[in-house]
Amino acid sequence: MPDTKAPIAKRMAAATVAVALVVLAIKYYAYVLTGSVALFSDALESIVNVVAGLVALWAVTVSYKPADSDHHFGHTKAEYFSAVVEGVLIVVAALLILNEAWGAYWNPRGFEAPLEGLLLNGAATVINAVWATLLIRLGRTHRSPALSADGRHIRADVVTSVGVIAGLAVATATGWTVLDPILAALVALNILYEGTRVVTSSLSGLMDQAIDAESDAKVREAISLNADGAIEVHDLKTRLAGRAMFIEFHLVVPGEMTVAKSHLICDRIEDALQELFAGATVLIHVEPEDEAKQTGVPVL
Repeated sequence: MPDTKAPIAKRMAAATVAVALVVLAIKYYAYVLTGSVALFSDALESIVNVVAGLVALWAVTVSYKPADSDHHFGHTKAEYFSAVVEGVLIVVAALLILNEAWGAYWNPRGFEAPLEGLLLNGAATVINAVWATLLIRLGRTHRSPALSADGRHIRADVVTSVGVIAGLAVATATGWTVLDPILAALVALNILYEGTRVVTSSLSGLMDQAIDAESDAKVREAISLNADGAIEVHDLKTRLAGRAMFIEFHLVVPGEMTVAKSHLICDRIEDALQELFAGATVLIHVEPEDEAKQTGVPVL
């Protein structure tokens, strides 16, 4: 059955590239007008946004491919690779900005047309803020690491852009041109921090990270409320693979219970879990009562 969310995610990933190109053009023109190294650093990060958007588009496209003979569990982990690549690109951009800021610190430059440059950069920042909010929301809805990473990266760009605009406004008013490279360095440090966060969270996903505590509590509650007729549930394990979620556990039933009746309990639990988490893969291992451990999820 085709995933109806696939076209939406792909369109968003493609649109992100287009938005990043528009923002890059605006920010670079702001830099050309002013000659500000801080605005140059902001524009340089937008180049990273374009490249990261292209990688995310590839990853989302691959992740929605159906399972095949070589990938029985699908291709959803492709999105984690996108997020890792994006994190590495962010780190590279930060190092380039630090290098530019170092040179500008020792050779301060004056600003040209500062008002026009700041207004242009402000317009680009508003576009980024709206788009970042949308990406993060959709990334959460579709459980897409690629869209979420893109959104968090652009949100970090918004924060640094606001700081740059405010700082340059002060530098223009006071004539303290040394603030320009200092602001560029602060931008670099901020996006360096964001880059390490993106890489760290993606590597956790590649290592089959379990679902978050809130989702785990919902899983346990759903199992407990729908396992009537069973004795206990133990060895509950979960993992994430991009937007895909895998849930497995052992279900202990009375030894005299028929296969058909135990199968009905399994179906009831699976339906409840898949209603909570669309597309979740649930694997239940049924055991007789002498396998009970008196641990795990209580049956209500």
